Amino acid sequence: MTNDKQQWYVLYTKPRWEKKVYARLQELGRESYCPINRVRKKWSDRMKWVEEPLFKSYVFVRIPEADQSAIRLVSGVVNFIYWLGKPAVVKESEIEIIRKFLNEYTEVKAEALAFVPESRWKVQRGAFMDQQVKVLKVQGNKVKVVIESIGYSLVALIDKSNLTVVGK
Repeated sequence: MTNDKQQWYVLYTKPRWEKKVYARLQELGRESYCPINRVRKKWSDRMKWVEEPLFKSYVFVRIPEADQSAIRLVSGVVNFIYWLGKPAVVKESEIEIIRKFLNEYTEVKAEALAFVPESRWKVQRGAFMDQQVKVLKVQGNKVKVVIESIGYSLVALIDKSNLTVVGK
């Protein structure tokens, strides 16, 4: 390994390969994390506690940027998760929050935020910062929203990363 600054990245794995990829990364001496959730499953004759990955097809790995090519070659790894054209970097504090949360709770469910028509969001940056908007349509990484608070309906395409959900 090089002396580059190590950061947490998110790997996208083949379906149901999270634990195998995690084990392989451990064998290679790479710091990695596969958040495991304990859930109760019902079989026809009994209930049983099983351990499942919290994030389907995701494993976190802490490496220097220069080692990304080698990690892509690990069996079961499809690629890195990208955000704004680059492999997504996760803060150490966010990894710790996930660890603490899973230590405290069982049967946790991870759900992606849904940009669905009629849902309400708040703009984080730009001319309409802190304004509430209503989603009209989702177009890739952009969301077509209507801004009603100024007495007119303005329709704009806003990057998803610039929105936060408004309480229901």
